[in-house]
Amino acid sequence: MESLVNWYQSTLGGFLPKEVFCFLVSMLPVIELRGGLIAASLLQIPLLKANIICILGNMLPIPFILLFIRRIFAWLREHHLLTGFVNWLERRAMRKSKGVEKGEFWFLLFFTGIPLPGTGGWTGSIIASLLELDIKKAIIAVFLGILLAAILMDIISYGLLAGIVS
Repeated sequence: MESLVNWYQSTLGGFLPKEVFCFLVSMLPVIELRGGLIAASLLQIPLLKANIICILGNMLPIPFILLFIRRIFAWLREHHLLTGFVNWLERRAMRKSKGVEKGEFWFLLFFTGIPLPGTGGWTGSIIASLLELDIKKAIIAVFLGILLAAILMDIISYGLLAGIVS
């Protein structure tokens, strides 16, 4: 993440505000809020401001994923574009969703909120969409998961743990 921040500072830093950069980083799949908050910390954006920016950035794509990802996947398959990648992504999402049927809300919340590789709002939303979960319930679960991830990442990226322990 440090190299991404260094790249930003040397290329875009002169005309793109650091807050906009963190917002955009938080929208990216895989990186999401976790990377956005680390970048915000490295760029010395105050904690509350960073959380608002990164949560909004991470949430922006979620309704679109929930509403359109199955149609996008179908279109890609129909036109033989990225078919292997789409199949891999669906298999991966479904593999991660084993046992979700009984506690889908809590699964999505914790799946989105625990900052581990392959988890987060994007994957949680893809799982919710592929399982055809209720969109309102899915948005709330993913949003609460993103809030949980923000709290955990605040502890990591802003060093709040050191303040609590000492």
